[in-house]
Amino acid sequence: MKSAPYDNIVFRDLDKSAALADTVSRKLHKLERYCGDIIRSRVVLEAPHNHKHKGKQYRASVELALSGNPVTITNESDSIHRAVNAAFNSAERCLKERGDRRKTRRYQLPEMAEEVEIED
Repeated sequence: MKSAPYDNIVFRDLDKSAALADTVSRKLHKLERYCGDIIRSRVVLEAPHNHKHKGKQYRASVELALSGNPVTITNESDSIHRAVNAAFNSAERCLKERGDRRKTRRYQLPEMAEEVEIED
């Protein structure tokens, strides 16, 4: 996934911040370490509306188009930076688990092939 730094970051009801966009692009490039088959990514940062009881809430959504199933992770917090960090931490965990499942499946396939024997 090689793209321009700010073309896949969407700000909704928020002022564009170069520092926040740099943080998001660094975290996107960090995700490439855990999963090399990311086709496209999109990050949506928004302040949906004011809650009467919770105060101002921010939402960060990370959408990853992978070969296979797409992954979408959303997190809400009272700070946009906390929401971004939590969303990317969840995405990192998800990609690590996905990689571990692929590795275990790869190592289990030859064992299953050995069990099947044709008797004459």
